Amino acid sequence: MRLTRLAVIAGALACLAAAENPAEQLPNPAQEAHARVLFREIRCVVCQNESIDDSDAEVAGNLRQAVRAQVAEGRTDQQIKAYLVQRYGEFILMRPTFSPGNAALWLGPFAIVVVGGAILFLRKRRTPVDDGRLTEAEEAKLRELNDF
Repeated sequence: MRLTRLAVIAGALACLAAAENPAEQLPNPAQEAHARVLFREIRCVVCQNESIDDSDAEVAGNLRQAVRAQVAEGRTDQQIKAYLVQRYGEFILMRPTFSPGNAALWLGPFAIVVVGGAILFLRKRRTPVDDGRLTEAEEAKLRELNDF
């Protein structure tokens, strides 16, 4: 029982330590909520598999501040994302936009497997099957050898 209480207290302290500085938040609750939605759609460039909402990296904090500043200025989601993509590349988005380049990256490995499978299948079909019988030339050679 006592150990459980200590674990709960330690967990609460860890959460408090990880909480954001309230001074960094926007004064308008609607704008802060809007910024928080955007935080989940933007990738931390250091952590790479976390959004800036989940990351504790310093760069993620700077990105959160940049997003908050743009939300406070009244920019749209598309404008904010376009700014970040221009600065950091499309990798910054947790859900990249559909483009021919992205399609090639996603579909390329599947295409390689399909083409490789087709080549192997066609090569296997073209290879003559050895039925175990001798050709005319081989039979003639064998008769020659038997005559000795």
